Amino acid sequence: MPRRRIGFWYRFAAVLVKPPLVVLIKRDWRGMENIPAEGGFITAVNHNSHVDPFAYAHYQYNTGRVPRFLAKAGLFKKGFVGAAMRGTGQIPVYRESTDALSAFRAAIDAVERGECVAFYPEGTLTRDPDGWPMTGKTGAARVALQTRCPVVPVAQWGANELLPPYAKKPDILPRKTHHVLAGPPVDLSHYYDREMTPDLLKEVTEVIMAAITAQLELIRGEKAPENVYDPREVRIAQRRKAAAKSKAQQEEGQGT
Repeated sequence: MPRRRIGFWYRFAAVLVKPPLVVLIKRDWRGMENIPAEGGFITAVNHNSHVDPFAYAHYQYNTGRVPRFLAKAGLFKKGFVGAAMRGTGQIPVYRESTDALSAFRAAIDAVERGECVAFYPEGTLTRDPDGWPMTGKTGAARVALQTRCPVVPVAQWGANELLPPYAKKPDILPRKTHHVLAGPPVDLSHYYDREMTPDLLKEVTEVIMAAITAQLELIRGEKAPENVYDPREVRIAQRRKAAAKSKAQQEEGQGT
């Protein structure tokens, strides 16, 4: 299937966004040969800065295969920003709603039309203290198994040094380098004929996240921790710790 034309809105957005990115960050971009020249596919990308969607979009724009991101539905209603989101073909996500599944259907339709859909499988900025990818959500796996399209794992590093996670002010100097490495598509063929159960989606998601992490290890020149950071497990542990502390304080108060 032929690639979709970039279109006016994407070119207009590039005119606005690329110049400041070129000024603020240097580029170490590799693996563009792994971005398919034709047909629909998914890129699965790690997320460690509010700046990295723009920096990564710049990388993929330069490959000629523009990404369609999944974005909060509210952004599509905000004047010029909303017009740009719609014009560039981004996909609205209605969180905490029965319409949430529509994002996956829209992503599947986009892939089947021959487009690229870019997923941040973590769903939010990584909370790993050292910036490694954390556990992922199953949306990318679901679309990949439904469409049987190529899934390209992409790691990026450096935008987080310009604007660290949850920081309010950028650290402009010295000029940072945005590293991107796209790996070869993940082989998911042995999952295609299996029933799409929650356990299967979780397993496929772990395979995709491991592929992203492997690319980031190459960028950073070090090994990721053996145990993947899981925010759900951390929250459970924190609640248990808080409950135990509260109980101990109550027992201490009763003892006095």
